[in-house]
Amino acid sequence: MPDPMPERQPNDPHAAAARPRLILASTSRYRRELLHRLHLPFEVLSPGVDETALAAEAPADLARRLSLAKADAVARRHPDAVVIGSDQVCAVGGETLGKPGTHERATLQLQRLSGQRAVFHTSVCVVRRSTGYESHAAAPVVVRFRTLSAEEIEHYLRTEQPYDCAGSAKCETLGIALLEAIESDDPTALVGLPLIRTARMLREAGIDPLRP
Repeated sequence: MPDPMPERQPNDPHAAAARPRLILASTSRYRRELLHRLHLPFEVLSPGVDETALAAEAPADLARRLSLAKADAVARRHPDAVVIGSDQVCAVGGETLGKPGTHERATLQLQRLSGQRAVFHTSVCVVRRSTGYESHAAAPVVVRFRTLSAEEIEHYLRTEQPYDCAGSAKCETLGIALLEAIESDDPTALVGLPLIRTARMLREAGIDPLRP
């Protein structure tokens, strides 16, 4: 597999030499867009991790395991880099909802979530193997869904096509109209990458977004 392509190039070549290489181990465009908010040069690389849940695996445990696996899969190939892995799993009434993939499965997910309280378990892991740094953080988000009609669900899905979003709820755009309330201490966690926790771990690993 070829080396990842750079997302951004640093303006200062001396800063580039001092700052560790940063890789986002994800194919998610949402996480890529979120990480851009920190104004850091970074690269993207697919981790190639099987995201199938284990038998009887709790949603929070699944999100944690996959975030660790994604970061580690890329860090093994690039041990000097600081690597970010993240995953999100939606849970409602003990049931785990992943990415629907199709319109039909997304319809069933939103019918299941209608009028319910759900928890989006978002997990992030940062690894730098050359220094032995590894840290993980969970950022659960509690979401209360409105009672949704079949027409509302159909209109939303046809408009947004959120088939690559856990639970089919794309809250950063029209999906916000599906909701009654969001409870979180890290506001980007529901989109897929908790930036408050990520920024803290990056500082610990040697990359400070507030230092040029």
